[in-house]
Amino acid sequence: MQSNKLRMAIRSTAAVAILGVAGHAHALTLDVGDDVEASLYGFARLNMSYDFDGDRAVSTRAGSFTPADEDVTGHFGADAQQSRIGVKTTHSSGASITVEGDFRGTGNAAGSLRIRHAYGEYKGLMAGRNWSNYNSFVGNTAVLDFDGLAGTAGAQDRTEQVRYTTGAMSFSLEDPLSQSILDTAGTDGVSDDSRTSMPVFTARIEDSADGLSYSAAALVGQVTADNGDDDDSVISYGVFGAAKFALTDMISVQGALNYSDGATGYLWRSGSNYTGASAYLDGDSVESIEGYGGSVGMGFDMGGGRSVNVGYGMTKLDLDDAVDAGQTTTAAAEMNQNVMVNYMWTPVQNVMMGVEYAYLDQETIAGDSTDANRVMFAAQYNF
Repeated sequence: MQSNKLRMAIRSTAAVAILGVAGHAHALTLDVGDDVEASLYGFARLNMSYDFDGDRAVSTRAGSFTPADEDVTGHFGADAQQSRIGVKTTHSSGASITVEGDFRGTGNAAGSLRIRHAYGEYKGLMAGRNWSNYNSFVGNTAVLDFDGLAGTAGAQDRTEQVRYTTGAMSFSLEDPLSQSILDTAGTDGVSDDSRTSMPVFTARIEDSADGLSYSAAALVGQVTADNGDDDDSVISYGVFGAAKFALTDMISVQGALNYSDGATGYLWRSGSNYTGASAYLDGDSVESIEGYGGSVGMGFDMGGGRSVNVGYGMTKLDLDDAVDAGQTTTAAAEMNQNVMVNYMWTPVQNVMMGVEYAYLDQETIAGDSTDANRVMFAAQYNF
């Protein structure tokens, strides 16, 4: 019984701290009729960051791997774009609907409301926009940075899909995430003739036993280039495994391992920052790009709502053949690594504050390395 309680506590803490999810248990109940239960949930969050080197901050003050002007140092910024609001309704028939948004736009859309989730569920069938089924938070280390560690399990992103869940197993057909194809004749070195030719199929198992929680998944898809005269495709696939283990009632260790071939859109924080190219053109032939990554971390419960977390993540792409084909250069990003150390404090159940140090390093195919150091502060108030 103690192990079960500990496992649930660790998983609950990870969900709140890593994702910033305001649990429905603390949501505002809405009076909408006898046949429908509805709740409003969300949070207000402030993120502040200081970059000691080049300016690496993107929206939500998350740290980017993309090198900045290292000659201009010392950059401060703050925003509330991670703030979130959602509505969940459940009908007496058992059907439920969730619609959720936040304000993490990019460019001119920064600060605008965007759709995070919009899906319905009934008897194990889910349809709409939700976290990719090729994804798990089981092995994630709690961090303040919204984009998190490189090499965490699967996509760490949302997409439109149809999913069926039975017990610990779930299966989905999904709108593919990034399927970019390297082609120096295309815009910014990416093919203008790529097309989505089929959905991605995924299968995942996620379960727990005593102090161990675990997840594993696989996906199969297709990457296609078609200019109207010539077209070619390559089958893409990926696998990951993730786990979290409670060493004691105060200490947990967690991590993930990933491998992809032609599915780099599901290798989190690869390439320039988020996902690298999945394939390259060799003449009229589409050739897949392999990649791998992983993350590992530890969490320390200090009591009194206080915790310390430390994590390391990395991803690496095999781009040598793409260089030989003339579709990229040795200046392209090949490997990303980051380290995060934080202190989090939850003085009351619906308030979290924390401070985090992060180190980011990106290495090119030629071996040139650009690193950065930054600190971040966050304050979150859930409802």
